Amino acid sequence: MTLGNTLTEAPAPAGPARPGRPGSPAARAARRRALLHWVAVHSLAIAAALFFLLPFVFVLLTSLMDDQQALTTDYWPTHWEWGNYGKVWNTPGFLTWWRNTLLYAGAGTLLTVVSSLPVAYALAKFRFRGRNLALMAVIAMMMLPPQVTVIPMYLFWAKQMGMSGSLWPLIIPMAFGDAFSIFLLRQFLMTIPREYIEAARIDGCGDLRTLLRVVLPMAKPAIAAVALFQFFYCWNDYFGPQIYASNNREAWTLSYGLESFKAAHHTNWNLTMAATLLVMAPVIVLFFFAQKAFIEGVTLTGVKG
Repeated sequence: MTLGNTLTEAPAPAGPARPGRPGSPAARAARRRALLHWVAVHSLAIAAALFFLLPFVFVLLTSLMDDQQALTTDYWPTHWEWGNYGKVWNTPGFLTWWRNTLLYAGAGTLLTVVSSLPVAYALAKFRFRGRNLALMAVIAMMMLPPQVTVIPMYLFWAKQMGMSGSLWPLIIPMAFGDAFSIFLLRQFLMTIPREYIEAARIDGCGDLRTLLRVVLPMAKPAIAAVALFQFFYCWNDYFGPQIYASNNREAWTLSYGLESFKAAHHTNWNLTMAATLLVMAPVIVLFFFAQKAFIEGVTLTGVKG
């Protein structure tokens, strides 16, 4: 018996499994399993997205219906009435409400950021007697309901200053800082290393120049977050304009004017939804363009307390 007869040949190593052809049943089954896995993993996110998206879809579809269909249970327009937006836009006073809202939101946001940043910088980087007490006062102001101060503030601005029927009683106080904005900016400025500020002072920069040249560029995410918070608040504010500007139609904002528009067109749900969408659209567009800076600022402000 020879050696060649006693030794058996070793089996050849198996190669890697070849995937099925793109159109084969195995490939289709693999894609189906991958799709089901993706849906299972993201099912909660999809459900949450639909929960928030469906009301906007309902508003959009209703705004494109005619007067008769808007009163029915139909969900899809039979005729796309794009002219509803033109009717709302040409409503007497609508452009004035837009202009007032832009003034209120723009000026209020600018004044809040300009007045809150120096206070937050002082609370974050300066060492002085009573600093903790000042921080506690800021936090206490955040917890104070606005309804507590509305009567004395109204008596001062409307009775003593004679500014009733305008938005200035709402805009001017923002030049003295906002407690929430101060706290949010202070939390972010605490994360800036002190070495940057000390190096700027060694180079001859004063406190104001250090704030503008060193701290301000590094605090852009937090400033963007504070600015967006304040802009959204002013844009959607209904309580303030109702208190101070309700007796002057020329000083109404979109939030307060929309209530009057809804009362005048309570049977025209298509026009009411079109007006609502026109009021919401700028805020939605602004958020989508600035959401990266907004999320970054909100995330970074909570890094260090």
